[in-house]
Amino acid sequence: MSIIAATGAGGFLGWHLRIRNFSRTGEDVRPIHLGDGFDLAVATSAIDGADRLVHLAGVNRGTDEEVAEGNRLMAGQIAEALRNAPNRPETVVFANSIQAGNGSEYGSAKQDAARILEDACRELGLAFVDLLLPNLFGEHGKPFYNSVVATFCHLTANGEPVQVKQDKVLQLMHAQVAAMALLDAHASQDLGTYRTSDVTVSEIARKLSRFHEIYSRSEIPDLTDVFDRDLFNTYRSFAFEVQPALPLQPRADGRGQLVETVKSHGGEGQTFFSTTKPGVVRGQHYHLRKIERFVVLAGEASLGLRRMFSTETMTINVTGDHPRAVDMPIGWVHNICNTGADVDVLTQFWTNEIFNPDDTDTFYQEV
Repeated sequence: MSIIAATGAGGFLGWHLRIRNFSRTGEDVRPIHLGDGFDLAVATSAIDGADRLVHLAGVNRGTDEEVAEGNRLMAGQIAEALRNAPNRPETVVFANSIQAGNGSEYGSAKQDAARILEDACRELGLAFVDLLLPNLFGEHGKPFYNSVVATFCHLTANGEPVQVKQDKVLQLMHAQVAAMALLDAHASQDLGTYRTSDVTVSEIARKLSRFHEIYSRSEIPDLTDVFDRDLFNTYRSFAFEVQPALPLQPRADGRGQLVETVKSHGGEGQTFFSTTKPGVVRGQHYHLRKIERFVVLAGEASLGLRRMFSTETMTINVTGDHPRAVDMPIGWVHNICNTGADVDVLTQFWTNEIFNPDDTDTFYQEV
């Protein structure tokens, strides 16, 4: 089992790296705090015995001086801890940027940080992997900071206008793909084997507007394209904050009641149902890509959810008398518990992909 030490573990990309690594090994990464909170002894302890060190931390915003000094300082701190560690990792990976060396203060700082790390690795006989990452997007990005995608998702999910001030082509990579590269790559050029998408800013805005229009009706857009699936899941991470349970419109007459639980506009999908006896808990897992919709059709139940690496939980009470759809966010552990007295709960599930026993995208963890 590979032991991973990482700087910037508390950030956007850090969360995705942690959940990807946890899904593989069942272990969290060893966090390393840099900057003002740097402690050489603590950082050395985290690095000591690790198989791979991933450097994510950096300064992206601030004055030119703050950006330059911050990125160089952090690289120097990591180099110092590497020299101090008795059992050093075989590989050091730097989450660099395609902007490195582009002439900007940020690009120069990232380029200098790479040199500092590379020099230390050469001196110590360690493999150094310099990954020039493109624009990243994904679930739980910070709007107005991490990326234009996070900003547009936040605005769209909250019904606020989106303005495209400068339309250009962006090379985008989902944070989970970047996490795979950071955990697996053994040479800088390895990044070319990982999926990216070239999309204009205006196209992102149009896609999100379309997603919002469809999802506001509790429907699922066409997710045939993998980029669309990833973008929709990113949008859902913001929409879930606004409305975690989606209303469904029952139609009733003298014969009984009909509820349209899923309307998918295209792509793969699978529907199944389960019964849950009183007091029984089902689920206890999370997904990294799969959309899973819960609709209780009969009985009473509570849905428990917890974002990975958080101790805070949320509960959504649902009943078959008033069906609602709950689409589980990516990276959130979830379960369902029958809270009724003596009646089984009947739950319908829908996922956007047909079950593959060789790639279930289902990872056990208790809420």
